[in-house]
Amino acid sequence: MTAVPKPLKFLRPHYPALSELYDKWPKGELQNQLADVLSVLGMTYSGEGKLESLKYRLLSGIDDVGSWGHEYVRHLALEIGEEFGTRSEKEESTDDLLDLSLKIVPFFLKHNAEADAVDLLLEIEAIDRLTEFVDANTFGRVCLYMVSCVPLLAPPDDLNFLHTAYEIYLRHGQLTQALALAIRIDNEDLIRSVFNATTDELVQQQLAFIVARQQYWFQVDNEEVQKCLSNVSLSEHFLYLGKELNLLDPKTPEDIYKSHLEHSTLGTSTGILDSAKQNLAAAFVNAFVNCGYGADKLLMNDEESNSWIYKTKGPGMASTTASIGSLFQWNFDKGLQQLDKYTYSSEEQIKAGSLLGIGIVNAGVHDESDPAFALLSEYVDNPSVHLRASAIVGLGLSYAGSRREDLAELLLPIVTDSGLTMQLSSLAALSLGHIFVGSANGDISSSILQTLLERDHIQLSDKWTRFMALGLALLYMGKYEDTEEVLETLKAIDHPISQIIEVLLTICSYSGTGNVLQIQKLLQDCTTRPEPEKKDSDAAEQPPAEGQTEEQQQQQADKEKEEAEEKAKQESVFQGYSVLGLAVIAMGEEIGQDMVLRHFGHLMHYGDAHIRRAVPLAMGLVSASNPQMKVFDTLSRYSHDSDLDVAVNSIWAMGLVGAGTNNARLAQLLRQLAMYYSRDPDSLFMVRIAQGLIHLGKGTLTVNPFNTDRQILSRVSLAGLLTVSVALLDPKSFILSSAHSLLYFVTTAVRPRMLITLDEKLEPIKVNVRVGQAVDVVGQAGRPKTITGWVTHSTPVLLGYGERAELEDDEYISLASSLEGVVILKKNHDRMEVDG
Repeated sequence: MTAVPKPLKFLRPHYPALSELYDKWPKGELQNQLADVLSVLGMTYSGEGKLESLKYRLLSGIDDVGSWGHEYVRHLALEIGEEFGTRSEKEESTDDLLDLSLKIVPFFLKHNAEADAVDLLLEIEAIDRLTEFVDANTFGRVCLYMVSCVPLLAPPDDLNFLHTAYEIYLRHGQLTQALALAIRIDNEDLIRSVFNATTDELVQQQLAFIVARQQYWFQVDNEEVQKCLSNVSLSEHFLYLGKELNLLDPKTPEDIYKSHLEHSTLGTSTGILDSAKQNLAAAFVNAFVNCGYGADKLLMNDEESNSWIYKTKGPGMASTTASIGSLFQWNFDKGLQQLDKYTYSSEEQIKAGSLLGIGIVNAGVHDESDPAFALLSEYVDNPSVHLRASAIVGLGLSYAGSRREDLAELLLPIVTDSGLTMQLSSLAALSLGHIFVGSANGDISSSILQTLLERDHIQLSDKWTRFMALGLALLYMGKYEDTEEVLETLKAIDHPISQIIEVLLTICSYSGTGNVLQIQKLLQDCTTRPEPEKKDSDAAEQPPAEGQTEEQQQQQADKEKEEAEEKAKQESVFQGYSVLGLAVIAMGEEIGQDMVLRHFGHLMHYGDAHIRRAVPLAMGLVSASNPQMKVFDTLSRYSHDSDLDVAVNSIWAMGLVGAGTNNARLAQLLRQLAMYYSRDPDSLFMVRIAQGLIHLGKGTLTVNPFNTDRQILSRVSLAGLLTVSVALLDPKSFILSSAHSLLYFVTTAVRPRMLITLDEKLEPIKVNVRVGQAVDVVGQAGRPKTITGWVTHSTPVLLGYGERAELEDDEYISLASSLEGVVILKKNHDRMEVDG
C-alpha cells in the first residue's frame, strides 16, 4: 500500500469506527462518498472471507471505479469472483456484480490489462459481453490471450472463448483469423459467414487455400474460389517448390539405405535382403521418398514384364502397385493414367493395388469429374474380397473429410450385412469414419452400433473388429458433447470390445484439447490390473466327480485357470488404447506433451506387454514430424527391446518422429538398426519403412496434424495417424503380415511443409521472408518480436516444427494472418519509398 495517499494510511486504524458511522449517516451524496472511501480502505482491512471493498463499492453507487488506481480495481475484481462463486452456489441474483464488472472491464482494456478483463468476465460467466468493449487497439491482444487460454479451460468455457474470439475477429475484419477459429469450432455456418463477409475475390481465394489445407469439403458459387478450395493446384505448387529447391531428380531406396555405410560384421548381408519382403519395403520407401514428385527409378522405368511389382508376392504386389498412387499424390490426372493399365491386370492382387492407388492419388483433392468415385464404386460389391477391400479403403482415403451422403449410402450396407466377414464390414466402417470424421453423424453411428450388437462373440473377437470400433470413434472426433448416448448404448455389448470402443470414443472426442481430467482417467485405466476370477474354495476341495480320476480333475482345473487368465488378458487389452489416448489428448498443449512423455517412461517400466507395445506409438504420435533428441534417443533404446513387438513399434515411431525432416541423427540410428536386425526380416522391414518416412518427399513433407501456427488440429490427418497406430498395437496380425496396405492411411496426414507466395494473378513470386522459431508473445507488453533466431530466405521456403515466417519489409501485404502453406500477397500502394 505504498502508493496510497497519506490521509488513507492514517484512516486505517479508524476503519471500524468509520464503518459504524456509515450506517448512522443520512442517505445521500455524502454517504456515497464515505462508502467510496471505505471501499478503498477495505483493501487493507478485509480479513479472510470478508469482502469489504466489494460491499462498500456496491453501496456507494459512484461510477468512477478507476480513479483509485489499478491495484484497487484488481483487488475489486478478485472479490467479485469470490462473491460470484458464493452467490451462484446459493442461487442468488448476481446482476449487481455483472453491472459492476462491466464498469471495470473498460478500465482494464484501456490500461493494457486485457488478460485481467478476460479473466474477470470468465469468472462471472459473461465472456460473450466482451465484444461490446474491445476496439481496434485492443482486439488483437485480447483475442490472442483468449485463444491461448482455450486448451487450459474446461468445457463449455473453451467453446465460449472460441465463439467470442471469432465474433471479435469477424467484427474487426480479421477474416483469416476468424476462419481458423470457425474451422476449430467445426461449424459450416460460421465458415460461410467468413466467406460472405467479403466480396474481394482475392481474399476469398486466400480463405479457400486455408480451408483446403484442412481437407474441409466445401462448395461456393465462384469458380475461381472453388478451384482453390478443391486443392487442384496443390501438386503444381509442390512441384514448383521441388524445382526451386532442386529436388526433382528421383531417388532410389539405396540412396536412402546407404548400405555402403553399413559395415556389417557378418560380411555382406545374406540373401535375406533380396527377399519379397525387402522388395516390398523398397516399394514403400520409394513411394515415401518420391511422394508427390511423379517420377522414380523403381516402378516407372520398368517394362511391364520386368516390373518391380513382380519381385513381390501376394498382398505385397497390391501394396507395391498402390505405391504408384503416392508417387503422383495430388496429381490425379497423371496418376490415373499410370494406374489405368494395372486395372486390367489378370493378377487379382495387382488390380486390387491399382484400386487402392486410385484412392491414394485422389486424397485431399476433389475434382468435379469425381474420378475416384466413378472408378471405385463399381468394385464395392465385387465378389473378390481383395478387390472389395481395396475399393472400400480407396474411397475412405480419397474422400476423407468430405462427409458425402452418397458414400454413406454405398458403404453402410456393407457395415450392416452380417453375412460378410468382419474384415470387409470393419473396413467399410473405418472408411466411413474417415469420410465423416468429426461429423457426429447419427445414422452411421447407430448403424455401426446396431451391427456390433447383432454380431456374435466370435465375430466381435475377430482382429478386424478394432477398426469398426475406430470408425465409430472417428465420427465423434472433437465432439465430446455428443457422445453420451453412444456411451450409454455400449453398456449393452457384453464383450471386452465395448471397453475398447469406450476408450477410443473418449480419446477421439477430446483429441487435442489437453483435457487434464481425461488424461488422469486414462492414466488410471493403464495402472489398474484386472484379476483372474477366483473360483470358490469349496469347489476346489470337492471330491472327484463320478468317473473322473484325480488327474483328470487336475487337468480340468488347470484348463479353467488358463481360461480365467486368458479372459483377464482380453479384458485388459483396452489399456493399450488408453496409452494412445494420452498422446492424442495431450498433443494440443505444450506442457501436457512434456508431462505425458514423462509418464510414458513409467508405463514402460511397470506396464504389461500390451501397454509397453503402445508406449512407443504414443511417443511417435505426440511428436510427429518433431524430432526432439530426448524423444528419439528414448525410442532408440526401446528399439532394442527383447519384446520384438515393442522394438518394431519403436522403429516405426522413430520414423514418425522424423517424418519428412531428413534428420541426420535419426537416419544414422536407423542405419545402425538395419545392421543390428539384418537377420530378422520383420524388424528389418520396419527399419526400411522408418528410413523412408524420415526422407518423406525428400524432406519437404510433414505428417504433423497441427497447422496455422499450431492453432488448428486437422482431423483428417489425426484420423490417418491414429488408424496406423491402432493397426500397430498388434503388428504381427496386420502390418507385418498381409495387411501392410494399412500403412497408406498415413497418406491423409501427409502435407507439404512449405510457404509459397503468390501474386494477385495467383502466379508464384519470390519475396524475402524471415524464418525463425516462433515466440509466445501472449500478454507481453508493447509489440514484442514474434520470432527469434531468424534467417532470411527467398520464397518458397520450408517451415520446420515450431517455426514461423514473416515478411522482411512492407513492399507486399499478406492476405493471411500467418505465413504458412499458400499465401497471396498484394502490392502495398501506401508504402513510402526511402532513398538509400
